[in-house]
Amino acid sequence: MHEMSLCEGVIQLIEQQADEQQFTSVNTVCLEIGTLAGVEIEAMRFSFDAIAKGTIADAAKLEIISVQGLAECPLCKQQTEVTARYDLCPQCGHYPLDILAGEEMRIKELEVQ
Repeated sequence: MHEMSLCEGVIQLIEQQADEQQFTSVNTVCLEIGTLAGVEIEAMRFSFDAIAKGTIADAAKLEIISVQGLAECPLCKQQTEVTARYDLCPQCGHYPLDILAGEEMRIKELEVQ
């Protein structure tokens, strides 16, 4: 389950920011996760709760914002929402499409004290 290692990375980033910005606890962690990122949301929630125990984010609420996949056809330049990397262009049927959004995972916001 790679969500555990992703959560470890999130907690490390939060702890680095706590040192730099001098906050002592985290109330909310808001993550943006793309639908093409290969992250299982429920596994991420479970992993976050387990990894955050005993850290600065121990009592933090995890909010997840889903980012829809967006791609552009290199031939006809049509932009379209995609649900998988192997989707075809709905305009001309070309494959592969250039992925523009939906592969990311980032910390969007922290509510801290």
